[in-house]
Amino acid sequence: MRAVVQRAFGGVEVLEIASVPDPPVGQGDVLLEVKAASLNRLDVIQRQGPALLPGFSLPHVAGMDVAGQVVGVGAAVTDLRRGDRVVVNPALQCGECVSCRAGDDGFCPSVRVVGGNHPGGHAELLTVPASHAYRIPAGMSYEHAAALPTGYSTAWHALVVTAGLRIGEWVMIHAAGSGVSVAAIQLAKKMGAKVVATAGSRPKLDLAERLGADVVVDNRTEDIVAVAREATGGRGVDVVFDHVGPALVQPSLYSLRPRGRFVFCGTTTGTDATFNLPYAYHFGIQLLGSDPYTYAEFEQMLDYTLAADFDPVIDSTYPLSEAADAHRRLEAGDVLGKLILVP
Repeated sequence: MRAVVQRAFGGVEVLEIASVPDPPVGQGDVLLEVKAASLNRLDVIQRQGPALLPGFSLPHVAGMDVAGQVVGVGAAVTDLRRGDRVVVNPALQCGECVSCRAGDDGFCPSVRVVGGNHPGGHAELLTVPASHAYRIPAGMSYEHAAALPTGYSTAWHALVVTAGLRIGEWVMIHAAGSGVSVAAIQLAKKMGAKVVATAGSRPKLDLAERLGADVVVDNRTEDIVAVAREATGGRGVDVVFDHVGPALVQPSLYSLRPRGRFVFCGTTTGTDATFNLPYAYHFGIQLLGSDPYTYAEFEQMLDYTLAADFDPVIDSTYPLSEAADAHRRLEAGDVLGKLILVP
């Protein structure tokens, strides 16, 4: 099969389109003909190096979010058959350790991630456990399905599970043009919350407004704290969801009401942040790291998302042969929604 293969760390020049062996199919696996696979920030970070996930090795095929058609099934698979159209949960837990048995499998020490430390979907074929492949509606495009897994699961776990967002609350969501934030805005509005969306360009703010954001603010040229206070009558927002990192930590904390919740899960602008400790503890600010979603949460997210009929925003699609161009676009930060590779 053809695949986008990373053989070293560095710029896009380390990516090559190569012929590699077809993946083996175990008894409990399904073999997918990949129809669409998203590009995620992790793909870029692990290409640049060093790798974030333990167990990463070179050569590597990235691609966490995959939709495709089943073209082979293992001997023990009974729930899926050839021809089924599916989307993949990329977090492959062992199912046997203490964390997995307790339903806390986000902390499975043996977890593998499709496209992270397990061969991914930037290829023509992919093998995954049948337990991690979910049928998609007949009318849903593969590109639509491939835009869902990581972005919507991350937003679901951050807002629903970790922050406990409630009807009528105000939530500030940063990086409004990203796939994760698109999902977060849609989820927050569906849950009955009010949204302050921030971004660094007018097109991204326009997108946030189209998605239903109540207030938008340019986080490079405007005072996001003042806007948050004005929108909430001086009180401050109830929740801030941030996957940008250090650049917006302190203004985010200042934007929160007393005992507000700061939920965070990303490092786009770096890994080390500083903030005013007395302010945070005096006002009882809750710092909530959004840890990995669980196997059960993925199914909950997918059921909710399909029922809500969300329309994920897809910026562009690229053939495998133009994967390097897609990487360049994501690095440049001028993307609205998701970039999709189509074998």
